[in-house]
Parts: sequence; C-alpha cells; structure tokens
Amino acid sequence: MKQYIKALALGLLTVGTLASCDDFLDRPAESSYNADNFYQTSEQCYAGVNYLYNSPWYDFQRGFIKVGEVMSGNYYWGSSPYLNFSVNGNDEDLKNMSYSLWAVIGHANTVYNSLKKSPVDATVVNQCMGECLVWKAMAYFFLARSFGDVPIIHDTSETLGSGTYNTIKKVHHADVYDYIILTLEKAMSLMEKKNNSASGRLDYYSAEALLAKVYLTKAGVSGTLNKDDLDKAATYAKDVIENSGYSLMENYGDLFKLAYNKNSEALITWRWVASGSNWTRQNTLQDDLAMTGFGSQGGCWGGWNGCSVDLQEDFDVYQLERDPSSWNANPDIRLKATMMLPGFSYDYFRTDKGGFDYLTFIYTQGSTGELESPNGANCVKHIYGTTADHVAGCGEADDRMASSLATHILRLADVYLVLAESKLNGPGSSTTDADALAAYNKVHQRAVRNANPVTSLTWEMVWKERRLEFAMEGDRWYDFVRVSYYNPDFCVQELKNQHRGSYYGLNGLYKTYFESGNTEWTVTSAMGYDNSYDKPNVEALMRTDATTGKKYFYLPMCQDDVIYNPNLASTDEEGNPIEPERVDVRATYSY
Repeated sequence: MKQYIKALALGLLTVGTLASCDDFLDRPAESSYNADNFYQTSEQCYAGVNYLYNSPWYDFQRGFIKVGEVMSGNYYWGSSPYLNFSVNGNDEDLKNMSYSLWAVIGHANTVYNSLKKSPVDATVVNQCMGECLVWKAMAYFFLARSFGDVPIIHDTSETLGSGTYNTIKKVHHADVYDYIILTLEKAMSLMEKKNNSASGRLDYYSAEALLAKVYLTKAGVSGTLNKDDLDKAATYAKDVIENSGYSLMENYGDLFKLAYNKNSEALITWRWVASGSNWTRQNTLQDDLAMTGFGSQGGCWGGWNGCSVDLQEDFDVYQLERDPSSWNANPDIRLKATMMLPGFSYDYFRTDKGGFDYLTFIYTQGSTGELESPNGANCVKHIYGTTADHVAGCGEADDRMASSLATHILRLADVYLVLAESKLNGPGSSTTDADALAAYNKVHQRAVRNANPVTSLTWEMVWKERRLEFAMEGDRWYDFVRVSYYNPDFCVQELKNQHRGSYYGLNGLYKTYFESGNTEWTVTSAMGYDNSYDKPNVEALMRTDATTGKKYFYLPMCQDDVIYNPNLASTDEEGNPIEPERVDVRATYSY
C-alpha cells in the first residue's frame, strides 16, 4: 500500500493508549479498545479525539518549516531543494508531509463515525465530532494549498471498502475549498458558541476563524478576487474578533513559551507531549532549528541554517551596513522573538546556566566554538531551551527529540489580518475602511513600540505585516499560493527579488565583536553576501489552471501515490495534462 492509502487505512485501526500527565491529553489506561467498547462516557469521547491534536500531524512538522518558511524565503536551509524549488515527488519530507495530512483525514473520519454511535450526551458527542471536522478541514486546507488538486475522501471506510482507492481522481482545488467550507459549517453547527481557550480544545470560534481564512484563500481561485468570498471572510473574521472572547496576548514573545501553551490568542494548536512511550506525540522542532549543544538531550543540528537575509531586511536588519545597536533599538518586538542576533540575550532560555546570550553561547558554551549559521540569525520560535527550562515551563522533563511546546497553527492575530486584507483588492489597492484600519492597527501596535495608528491602509502593508507577524510559523508560503491564484506575476517577481542566499565572513565579524567586549563591529572586504540562491526557478513549481488560464503554485504529488494511482499524476503517459474533476460539493457530500 502506498502513502495516502496507508495513511487512510491507519485511521481504521484501533488507537493505542495515550496516557499523559497533561490533563488535556489524559486517556484511560486501557490496554486495548475499539469503537464498540469505547466512547461510552464523556471522558472517553474527549479522550478519543485527543490524539488528533498531535500524533497524526507528527510527520508534517519538518515539511511545515521547509514548505512554509524555506520555500517562501523566510529561512535559509542550504542543502534543501525547497530553497531553490527543485523538490520532486521522491523527496522524503514531501512524502512524510503528504502521509501525515492523509493520516489526519483518515483518523478524523474514523473517530467522527465512531462518535455517531456513542450513547453519551449529545452536547459532548457533538463537541467531539466538531473537533474531528475542524482537524479534517485543517488537513485539507494544507493539502489544497500544497498540492492543489487532490482527491476528496469523505468517508474512509467507504472508500477503502469500495476498492476505488487506486483509481480515485483528483478534484479541482476550487471544489476542495468548497468541501473544506462544507466541513467547517458542519463543525460550527455541532459546537456550542463558547470559548475553550482555558482548556485548549477547539471550539466554534476555532472553526469560524479557519472558515474566514479559507474564504480569503478561495476568493482568488477564479483568477480574480471574488467580492462575495472577501465579504464572507470579513464577516466571519469580525464575528470571531467581536464575540469569541479571544484576545491578543499582551506580550508577543509569550506566545511561543511553554508556560503559555494555552493562551487567549491560540485558536488552533498542535498540543504535544514530551513524556511517555508513544512516539509521534512530541514536538521535535527544536532539534531541527536550534544550535548544536543548545539543549540538554543531545540533538539540535539546526544551527547551520537560519532566518534568511531577506527576512532580516524586512525587519530592517542589515548586518553588513549597520551594527548591533541598530537592531537592539528596533521598535518591532517581533524581531527578537523571531531570530537571534548579536547583542540579543534571553532570560528564559538556559535558565539553569545563567540565561542565554547569543554570542556568549556561540564562542564559550556551544559545541563548536564558531558561528554555525551562514546568515548569522538563528531561530527563536519553536525553541524551549534545556530540561530545566522545560520543567519550569510545563512541570515535566523533555526527552531527546521530544518537547511539549505547543505549535500554534491559527492565532487571533491572523483573524485580524484576514479582516484587514478582505477589505482590499489585492496588490496595488488601498482602503480607509474603519474595520480594516482597526484590525491592522490592533496587530501592528502590539508589535511596534509607540506606533501611531494608521489612517490609510495598502494591501502591501498587510502583506508585509503578515510576514513579520507569522515568520517561522509555517504559513508564509501559503500566502504566496493564495495570491498566485489571481496574481502569479506579483508572486514570481517577489520571490525572484528576494535575498535567499547567505552571508560569508560573519564568523570573523562576530568573533571580533565578542572579543572586543561588544565594541568593535568592523566589516571588511572578507565579508559579503553570497547570492547563489537568488532568482530561483519558481516557475518549476507552477501549473496552469485550465479553468482560469493562470499559473499557480503547487507541490508535486508523492511519487509512490502516483505509481499506485496514475490518476494523481499531473500528466498521462503521453504527456497530456490530467485534468481534475469538477464536483458539486453540496450535492455530492453530506455529514
């Protein structure tokens, strides 16, 4: 069986025990159970859904960074085909990413159908069924924005039982978005209008917030921005903002700390568990992103990469033109919460070792004694520190390649910016709409010290704000995808104009500065910028939509799946395009 069929089939298997010391993830310690003897109490219903918050998503984590951040130009990963757009269907990260998303759908379908038969109070059952559907919709949202046209698996057992899994056809991405909308509408109809931020569970407003973002994305699939879709995005976003009870965290940096795994801003979150014997429940992103020797459990090989030069420049950081006093005085608090730079220190990392100073760690505490990152800017988000930091943050120890640090997938700040963008008409447009201004200002003024409210808003202002607000959160590439539906030229030009390469000679610059007691920032001719990765062949990962005639971004289907089901290929054996099916979603599917 190939990747997506294996993933779907796994959703039909009995789920193993997932015991945890986190109340949210507690599960009855039964050695074995299935749908016939489980879901008999409220506790079992909630427990039966809990693993959808982590385990099926595990293999998506690395793709989450490589697709969302490397492809978009936010992160330099020098050995990655995602940096120069050479990724193909045999790439292991792509295979794991695809497998993971189909696994979420398979599991969500199966738990949803099992809950239908539960004798438990309808309010509890409906809440749990709604959670299944939100996770299913989220997985499809990633699939459609990643691969474009994909099959719709409405009922896993039905698809596998019919034997059509190796002949099923792709559905046009516009119809997949309609299916996501149908799924979220059903979730909202099942869930009470209540705020679950204290418990960390999905709720009605999680579904509505995602629905707003889906409508903003769907708005461009016809080749031009659809005002009705934009209006719906605005309506749903505004309802979440005004009526959900969710609020922006006062301190932006707190969002990414263990102590704030559950907070007032997080609408959809992967909730990981470091302890226990069940692999795939844990967050492993620190190992991919942190410098060698940063943690207590070994691992940590991410120091050789780093936040891109282009992202630094959008934050007004120019390392070869200015000195650290410039970025230390930067009024945007998101800069320090996103990337480590010379002069930056963090009192919440390595607390058992007196705190963390970037250059002190590199030259006196790290494993290599030299700067690893060619960009000179390592990642802060998804990093938790040492075992002592982990215990202080959540009351339990970490493990090798295992932390409990939550990964926030949809935050209220995103909903504000969805509202702002929905009042605009793409690149080159502007507005003085009161709702758009208020939404933008809410996000911008939290982030930028002493920022005055704007009285006129351009699309480009929102575009940049999204980049700075969500950098390293796995979302930026998907902004390019949705804009490519209606304005591919803008996206191609921006990507080709990025500084995606790396600096050279920074180790000498940093070391001299450190050894001088942070007084000598002397740039010499031995230091410069390597533009080897600039002007990538972005068109290599674009296809023409037969309906709109416009090119848009996509990733190739996993080759294992294409071999098993040729209908999933882009072209047939003669090289002719395999066009996706068009489906009347509401006439075809119901929950």
